[in-house]
Amino acid sequence: MQPGSPARRTGLATLALLFVTATWGSTFFLIKDLVERVPVLDFLAIRFAIAAAALFLAVPRAIRRLSRRARWQGAAMGLVYGVAQILQTTGLQHIAASVSGFVTGMYVVCTPLLAGLLLRQRIGGLVWVAVLLATAGLAVLSLRGFALGGGEALTFAASVLYALHIVALGEWSTTRDAYGLAVLQMTVIAVVCAVATAPNGLVLPSTTGDWLAVVYMALVAGAIALVLQTWAQAHLPATRAAIVMTMEPVFAALFAVLLGGEQFTVRMLVGGALVVAAMLLAQLGPGRRIEAEVPHLAV
Repeated sequence: MQPGSPARRTGLATLALLFVTATWGSTFFLIKDLVERVPVLDFLAIRFAIAAAALFLAVPRAIRRLSRRARWQGAAMGLVYGVAQILQTTGLQHIAASVSGFVTGMYVVCTPLLAGLLLRQRIGGLVWVAVLLATAGLAVLSLRGFALGGGEALTFAASVLYALHIVALGEWSTTRDAYGLAVLQMTVIAVVCAVATAPNGLVLPSTTGDWLAVVYMALVAGAIALVLQTWAQAHLPATRAAIVMTMEPVFAALFAVLLGGEQFTVRMLVGGALVVAAMLLAQLGPGRRIEAEVPHLAV
């Protein structure tokens, strides 16, 4: 494998997304404890505001370097992601966390459907097998009973928006614009969450431990993760990225056992194995075509 080759970039992008999903997975047991003292929307607003400020202060001119078109694209992706966060959070208030995790993870199915619909991309049979394996793995990891209701509907709407964000990021992101797009998205997400929580006022964390948890989730699982995701999706097809990202609940289960005091179960082993198999199978599919051949979403 030659340095700078497409295969090398694809491998590095996959590793970057695995790191991103690992950091996301590490936040579940932290959030579960934190939201008992800080309202969920307040936590989201504070987290994303810190992340946006950190990214901006690190490279103040990042957004200015974006073209006008890229700015509109970044703002649109931030809006989609921010609304998805609110819908998922609202739905979580009405359904079990395990069910929420499964329904949210359905973006792995929605992503190829949206890619085919919006970009007229043909999804190969091997990728569809990987999608089915990932969905089965998510179900084994998460489901312990399921009934349709308002909470499920809101969460599914969030998963569709997450899928749309993955598709858009895969088509609009470039290596050159990755950082600027991350700054702009994070800023818009922070504004969306702040507007959502504004009517009820803002509740701040009250202990050093809670602030440390928020800062970790803002900087590592927020700012750094979004920069890496934006860069990685400049080198991966959207559907393949979505399959890799289903590793999030696997890492969540791992951290819950190692750091959260939860008991290891056969469900974790079987579900995790199915998701890992799906991710490996997706890597056997055809790679992304060169940039000039890739259809792009219109603004």
